[in-house]
Amino acid sequence: MNRRSVLASGALALSGALSGCLAVFNSASGEGSDYDVGMADSAFEPSEVTVSVGETVVWKNTSGRAHTVTAYDSGIPESGRYFASGGFEDEQAARDAWQRGAGGIVSGDTYEHTFQTEGEFEYVCIPHERQGMVGSVVVEP
Repeated sequence: MNRRSVLASGALALSGALSGCLAVFNSASGEGSDYDVGMADSAFEPSEVTVSVGETVVWKNTSGRAHTVTAYDSGIPESGRYFASGGFEDEQAARDAWQRGAGGIVSGDTYEHTFQTEGEFEYVCIPHERQGMVGSVVVEP
C-alpha cells in the first residue's frame, strides 16, 4: 500500500467512527432527531422535557424492548387531557390492555401527544415501572 492509500483509509475510518459517535449522541438526547424522548431499556431519555402549550411531544422506542407511555391519573393537572400509547381513556384501561398485549410501542416506533394545558404531566412505562421508568412533561404558557 502506498502512503496516500493508508492516509485515505485512516481518514475514512476516523470519519465513520466520528459520525457513529454523533449519531449515538443525537439519538440519546433527541437533539437533531425526529423525537423528543427516547425509550432506552428501562429509562426515558430525558426523563423530563419542557414544552409550551400547544406543542407536541414525540416518544421513540430506541431499545429492543416493548414500552408504553402511560399517564398517571393522579399525575395530570386538573384540566389536562389523559394520554397513553394505545389511546386509552384512563390509567386502569391502559394497564388492563398491557396485560392483554395491547398499547405497547415496539422498537423503532413512536407515540406522540399534543399538550393543550399548562402544568406537569407525569407518566410511566407500565412493564418497566418497577425499574423506575417514569417521566414528566412540564408544559409552560
